[in-house]
Amino acid sequence: MDPNQFFTASRVFIVAGKGGVGKSKIAAALTLAAHRCGLTSLLVETDGKPVPSGISSLSLTPPEALREYLDTKGLGRISRLMITTGVLDVITSAAPGIDDLLVLGKVKHLERSDAADVIVVDGPAAGHAITMLRTPQAISDSVKSGAVRLQADEILEMLQDGSRCQVVLVIIPEPTPVQECIETAYALEEEVGVKLAPIVVNQVDTSEPLDIPISIPERSALAQAAEFRNAQILRHHTNIKKLEEQLPLAQLIVSDLASCTIEIIADQLLAAIEKL
Repeated sequence: MDPNQFFTASRVFIVAGKGGVGKSKIAAALTLAAHRCGLTSLLVETDGKPVPSGISSLSLTPPEALREYLDTKGLGRISRLMITTGVLDVITSAAPGIDDLLVLGKVKHLERSDAADVIVVDGPAAGHAITMLRTPQAISDSVKSGAVRLQADEILEMLQDGSRCQVVLVIIPEPTPVQECIETAYALEEEVGVKLAPIVVNQVDTSEPLDIPISIPERSALAQAAEFRNAQILRHHTNIKKLEEQLPLAQLIVSDLASCTIEIIADQLLAAIEKL
């Protein structure tokens, strides 16, 4: 597939994954990869994490989303007062899901205003991602009218339109993340109605199995290290195969070693997309 075609299939890509799978790194690399295709790209960071230099980004938290929303309504002074006095924390505690709605509402605004050709959202961990993406439907079902209901309905329209928004799940090829990915994917499709992009399988050992010469003593440290590496290669292959069999989605394989830079990962993603 032409990478340009991949990135223009949707304007918003929400990246989600279990902690420790390299979700934020993949989100940054996707943003850079889109830029290399000649597209304007924007990384939206929702957890306040630092963003690699050279990538256009926006930090987006519930307080910032609320402040901007009220500013557009001419209520900037009230928004600052709510944040500095802690009123926002009280509101979000009393009305679960409002903080997620604020963030998604800002993402929707960015998408509608053509802030960039490609908007990559570094979303929360997989468990919270489901909760976050369920929020607009839950609020739409419980709130009968008003601005909050309208906001929820408009966000739902975006989430359920594959030409506007897709979700990118990031995993590593280990049993628990693979099983959780399968469950998350079906939950997102069935309960939220979002379109799933190809899954990014990160930190894959793509090496060929090592041939252990018979001259090396079986119990030696060298032989044991080679056996460990071969077992890892087999485990990764087996888990990727399980994912392929149980979840009919394309996969983008990334060998994210500790030394890999965002630039190298972006190159790997572009190469993987071309193989689709």
